[in-house]
Amino acid sequence: MSMVNQRLDTQSVAKSFFQYFIPTLLGMMLMSVNIVVDGIFVGNGVGSVALASVNVAVPVFSIIISISLLIGVGGGTIYSMKMGEGKTKQAQQLFTIAFALLTTITVIIAVICYWNMENIALLFGANEETLDYAVDYMRVLFIFSLILAWENFFSIFVRNDGDPQLAMIGLVVSALLNIVLDYWMVFILKLEVTGAALATVIATLIGLIIYLFHFFKKGTALKFTRLHWDKTALKRISTIGVPSFLSEAGTGIFVMGYNIAIAHYAGTTGLAAFSVINYLHTFMFLAFIGIGQSIQPMISYYHGAKQDASIKQTVKIAEITGLILGLIFLAIGYVGADVLVAIFGVTDEVTAELATKGIKLFFLGYLFMGTNFIYMTYYQSIGYVRPAIGITLFRGFILLIGALYILPLWFGTTGVWLALPVAEGLVAITLIFFSKGGVMGKRTQSPGY
Repeated sequence: MSMVNQRLDTQSVAKSFFQYFIPTLLGMMLMSVNIVVDGIFVGNGVGSVALASVNVAVPVFSIIISISLLIGVGGGTIYSMKMGEGKTKQAQQLFTIAFALLTTITVIIAVICYWNMENIALLFGANEETLDYAVDYMRVLFIFSLILAWENFFSIFVRNDGDPQLAMIGLVVSALLNIVLDYWMVFILKLEVTGAALATVIATLIGLIIYLFHFFKKGTALKFTRLHWDKTALKRISTIGVPSFLSEAGTGIFVMGYNIAIAHYAGTTGLAAFSVINYLHTFMFLAFIGIGQSIQPMISYYHGAKQDASIKQTVKIAEITGLILGLIFLAIGYVGADVLVAIFGVTDEVTAELATKGIKLFFLGYLFMGTNFIYMTYYQSIGYVRPAIGITLFRGFILLIGALYILPLWFGTTGVWLALPVAEGLVAITLIFFSKGGVMGKRTQSPGY
């Protein structure tokens, strides 16, 4: 019996949930350290302009990760469905196709973007002060984009193959190594933002190597087979992965939108303040992604095995967990805003005051974010993609962009900070209303290739 069959066929839903959730949460929170630590070391070791520059370049990371999520989550969802149906060979063929697709697309996009870095940096909100630093950071990410994409891809499939503990170990080792390398690159070697980017890449490479050990473990079903391109499989992978792609791509839209709005209303001081909030947001945001990544393998497997009661129980437990996390993050923001700002080396009083105010308003969004990610993941995990795409588009694009345009006209910088909470809140309230009307009973057919 494979790892995933043994875990999900023989254990209670609650036990399985926490066996996935706890290591996934720890891993995702520590993965966010890879980005947050960059900010701390760059802010303290290079300066606030460099900190703002790295923030401008962060959407590049989002582009690479969004591609790996598109293919990884799409492929991983179908993989778990097939394992639930007992079709191991088809699951392995699906994994091989997904890996080849990811590699091809990542290389093409990285090459195109590498030769247009300055234009991309300007599009992401760089100005004369931040452009050079932003390009330095982006250059490293594009050159080593395959490492970043593969690492995220394998972490998804390892988790879907019933080994969330190894997925956590890879993320933990990568995060801790990144701290050491950041200090060495930025403070000792004086490589500035280039060093911060290199530290992230090297740490990610070590995480990738750790995931590869999964192939040698007893009970693993995850194996490469002879590659046969299958149009139906390619279409299904891409379709199911769209919500995850849009969610991560929405991170880039979020950063671009906030950069443009806060720069307009508060200039470079506003950009520096938002860079602090954005680093903190990365930490919190990945926790909610962790809930989604915990329930996706479970729901997809249960769907393939036609265990609808287990799916409903999984969603209920996840909803409670998401609300508790949101309350904890909101409390941290209100009680510790001053400390959080000081960690990033912000000494300018105006910037510190703006960031502190922003944290207290912005963190209201975490009360609703868990609900949105849980329902998006639920629909995606059963192959019912349309509502999952709708949730993602409204919370990350339509309502967010609208709020960033309208609210600052009424409330100035306060409106900028409130844009995300308003967008997340409207979507969550709508989802809760419709869930009471019975949207949880949807069953779709499994992929037929």
